[in-house]
Amino acid sequence: MTKISFIGAGSLKFTFQLVRDILTFPLLEDSDICLMDRDADRLDFSRQMVEKIIVAGNYPAKLTTTLSREEALDGADVVLCTILSGGVDTWRYDIEIPKKYGVDINVGDTRGPSGIFRFLRTLPQMQEIIRDMETLCPDAVMLNYTNPMAMLCGALQRISSIRVVGLCHSVQITAKMLARWIGAPIDEISYTCAGINHLAWFLDFKWKGVDAYPLINEMVRKSPEIYKEEIVRNEMFLALGYYVTESSGHNSEYNWWFRKRPDLIKKYCTNGSGWNPGEYAFILKEYLETEKTWKEKEKAQLEKKLEAKDLQRGFEYAASIINSLKGGEPFLFNGNVPNKGFVSNLPVGACVEVPVLVDQVGFHPVDVGSLPLQCAMLTNLNSCIEEMAIHAALEGDPVKIFQAIAHDPLTASVLSLAEIREMTNEMFEQNHEYLTQFIHTKV
Repeated sequence: MTKISFIGAGSLKFTFQLVRDILTFPLLEDSDICLMDRDADRLDFSRQMVEKIIVAGNYPAKLTTTLSREEALDGADVVLCTILSGGVDTWRYDIEIPKKYGVDINVGDTRGPSGIFRFLRTLPQMQEIIRDMETLCPDAVMLNYTNPMAMLCGALQRISSIRVVGLCHSVQITAKMLARWIGAPIDEISYTCAGINHLAWFLDFKWKGVDAYPLINEMVRKSPEIYKEEIVRNEMFLALGYYVTESSGHNSEYNWWFRKRPDLIKKYCTNGSGWNPGEYAFILKEYLETEKTWKEKEKAQLEKKLEAKDLQRGFEYAASIINSLKGGEPFLFNGNVPNKGFVSNLPVGACVEVPVLVDQVGFHPVDVGSLPLQCAMLTNLNSCIEEMAIHAALEGDPVKIFQAIAHDPLTASVLSLAEIREMTNEMFEQNHEYLTQFIHTKV
């Protein structure tokens, strides 16, 4: 029996999807599923939803729930991490303080001033989890879904022997989107994608083995509907020649081009039709609304009967990875791993997102060579900023945090160094109770 522990199981929809996928594999249908969260109410909703899956699928799985992280980790084979450090009333300031200074943020969970302070708050909890794993389940694998992906995984990968792999769904979602645009079935598409989380590039994209980039280029240029669906990413593609992962809203935060003036925000970030064109505080607004309604929505979900289609496997990587580790068919996915030369023109040791083959032996990242220079310039800068933030957090050096934020493309395109220093100090002050790794927090 495989023990699979969820740390942060109060992430309700995600927990449901991952457990559903895991139990579709015969090797995993009798798994010991352990759900852990600090929020008893959310944990109870997760318990009820997972129980529904087990009953509906007639699975021989075992389910336990606990408020104790130590109990969840004890003897675990795989740890799935989906935590959030601080509630909405904490991380809303990651968005609102930069806005006060003129830095307009869409999501703010990955990089830039917002992503860096989320990282600083979250890292101490992740360090506690990894230290507990070293004692309670030293041979386990951590599959991390918590953002900011590259900074958290990059920090953990250099301080612990625990195998940590970061997982995101931006690669496979973007691949499906591009396939839809050119009318190709996704099972006829192959690709190589590499870079860093949320800023990886499709180095090739083929339909039945033939380069499909000319078709994508044609559709982006000739179809107003397709252009408008991802305005920011389509502009980046037309300029740089390669398609980037993650939504337009996210990517509008990672560069200099789209969010530095109100007129540009209006043109590129609020005029699109995709799920996240780039509206200010998009996810924050969604969370604030969800805080009021989640219990009613979850109660309604619990009342619905699960049909056979509700038990079908989705597109997340985790279940297929676990199945491979336990002796099932090898699986190729895009994962976040330390750069041991896999991307030759990104920093050695940095957390990169590359193709990874997993089997019963473990993880085997693929050497993809170098990124095209026009893509590497932007990706390298963001990776170096992440590396500086990681060093700052592990050393307790607030000055390096200021220096990292000072090099953030969006921040630097809007603010002077003096303004960045003032903003950073205000963000340190707002987060001081979480930042125990820093002796002082004035820069």
